[in-house]
Amino acid sequence: MPKVLISDALSNLANEVFNNNNIEVDTITDLKPSELKEIIHEYDGLVVRSATKATDEIISSAKNLKIIGRAGAGVDNIDLVSAKKNNIIVMNTPGGNTNATAEHSLSLLMSLYRSIPDANLGTHKGLWEKKKFKGYELRGKNLGIIGFGNVGERFAEMAISLGMKVSVYSKSLASRKDHYPNINDISLSELISHSDIISFHCKSPKDGKPIISIKELKIMKSNSVIINTARGNLINEKDLKEALEKDIIRGAALDVFSEEPAKDNILFGTKNLILTPHIAASTIEAQLVVAEQIALQMSNYFNNNEIINSV
Repeated sequence: MPKVLISDALSNLANEVFNNNNIEVDTITDLKPSELKEIIHEYDGLVVRSATKATDEIISSAKNLKIIGRAGAGVDNIDLVSAKKNNIIVMNTPGGNTNATAEHSLSLLMSLYRSIPDANLGTHKGLWEKKKFKGYELRGKNLGIIGFGNVGERFAEMAISLGMKVSVYSKSLASRKDHYPNINDISLSELISHSDIISFHCKSPKDGKPIISIKELKIMKSNSVIINTARGNLINEKDLKEALEKDIIRGAALDVFSEEPAKDNILFGTKNLILTPHIAASTIEAQLVVAEQIALQMSNYFNNNEIINSV
């Protein structure tokens, strides 16, 4: 009987699916890397979210491991080169948390545009600073989306329904342009300089360099804002802090960071900045979907030798 380890917090629905498919499953979360390394050889499959780091050291110790399943889309926490070298399949669940992430992006944007965190804090203190918080409306604004996968598409739909003008920088959009007549396909430099709002929905560049640094920040509109629910290293955090402190741009809202968990970050305390702890995909609905999806995919592999959504 195959044996699977779930090493990150996941809905019990995943356990039910594995049990119904005659697959033994253990759930052991908050493992230190040394602890995971010590026990990983006992398992045929490993299920992770974003907390567990499936490094080369871990993967090389997993003598019986055949598959790593990511309950979510991003696989930055899995060493894909090591997995391939060790003949381990890596699969994810694209689309499972699409709507949740797009909605969080919209929530961050609205919070920025209407200064909701500061207004909430002041009102709780009885300050009634009504004249202080004059916000912006979304209708008519130029939204620039970097990356156009599942989340980028869903966010664009939301934005268009709210009356925003959407432009996208994506290498894949040109081949699909006929399906999106209301979306402009533009260069990255055009997007950065012309957008009122820039929202990231892409993978990290292969060279690991940020897409937005001080050079790009200085050509953005002075009243523009940045939303990032994608990857933490897409923006140079030091440069972003400088841009916000010097009013080079109006604001930013981030759900992801260059190093996570972000318990000590240069951005902490920066003005006109909203931060959330990588919770864009953390809805009840999304977590049920990805838990069931990854468990079914891995069960199909063990029972039917079927490979779904391999990375």
